[in-house]
Amino acid sequence: MSKRHLLALFSNFDEAEAVVKELRKISLKGFDADKDMIVKSPIEHPEVEEFLGDKPVRVQWFTLGGALTGGLLAFFLISGAQGNFFAQLKGGKPVVPFPPNFVLTYEMFILGGVYISVLGFLICAGLPARRSPLYSAKVSEDQIGILVQADETASGTLRSIFTKHQALEIQEEAGK
Repeated sequence: MSKRHLLALFSNFDEAEAVVKELRKISLKGFDADKDMIVKSPIEHPEVEEFLGDKPVRVQWFTLGGALTGGLLAFFLISGAQGNFFAQLKGGKPVVPFPPNFVLTYEMFILGGVYISVLGFLICAGLPARRSPLYSAKVSEDQIGILVQADETASGTLRSIFTKHQALEIQEEAGK
C-alpha cells in the first residue's frame, strides 16, 4: 500500500499533546507512533520530552568503535612498519619500542573517535535527508505541527482524531 502524509496544525500546545497521547494509544495498521510521527514547534517546550518519551542515543557507540579502531589500527601499522626494519642494527634497543608507539596510538585513539563521532552524529540525525513532503510556514511562526505517515486505510482515522482535537488546518499528500 502507498503511504500518506498528513500535517495537522494546532494553536494550542495542550491539544497537540492530547493528539500525540491518543496516537500513541491507538493501534492502526500501517502506523507506528514511534517511527511515523514528528512534532514540529517554533519554540522549545520542556513538556515535549515527557510525552514523546526517551529516544535512544547511539552516538557514543560510534565514538567507542572509532576510538578502538583508530587506536588499534595505528598501533599495528606503526609496529608493522618498525618490524619491517628488523635487519637494521638497533644497538640493543627493541625492534618495536612501546613507549613512543603508545603516544602515537593515543593520538589515533582521539582522531578515530572524533572522526567517527561526527559520522555517527550525521547517521543518527538522519542527515543528509530529503525535505519533509508537507511543510507550512505557520509552524515557524506560532503553531505546532504534527506530521504523520500512515497507510491510506489509516488516514481517515488520523484525520478524525485531528479534527476531534480542533486542528486549525490539515494538509494531506499521497506518498510514494
